[in-house]
Amino acid sequence: MFVDIGVAYRTAKSGVGVALMGVMRSELVMKSIVLVVMAGVLGIYGLIIVVIISIGINPKTTFYYLFDGYAYLSTGLACGLSGLSAGMAIGVAGDAGVRCKYTTTINPWSALNQLGLLT
Repeated sequence: MFVDIGVAYRTAKSGVGVALMGVMRSELVMKSIVLVVMAGVLGIYGLIIVVIISIGINPKTTFYYLFDGYAYLSTGLACGLSGLSAGMAIGVAGDAGVRCKYTTTINPWSALNQLGLLT
């Protein structure tokens, strides 16, 4: 759930930048859409963790170890909260980067600065 919140925030922030780019420099919209598409990759990580956890849960058994429950909870929280923080951080950086691409004709190094910011 936290990963999805991060992905939604990242998509929204980058989407605002892409919409702004469409108004100001429509020829650069397809280059800017990459940041929105990359937001889905963050959601895939959360989906992988859910699949791994669901494989470990056996509904046919009548007992469930407390250690396993806390292990799955901590795994989900670690993946979710890291996805949330990454989504927020990359959303802000992506929005700034898309807005920075608007000035690439003035300063061609700004696109390279954006790539360094997102890695």
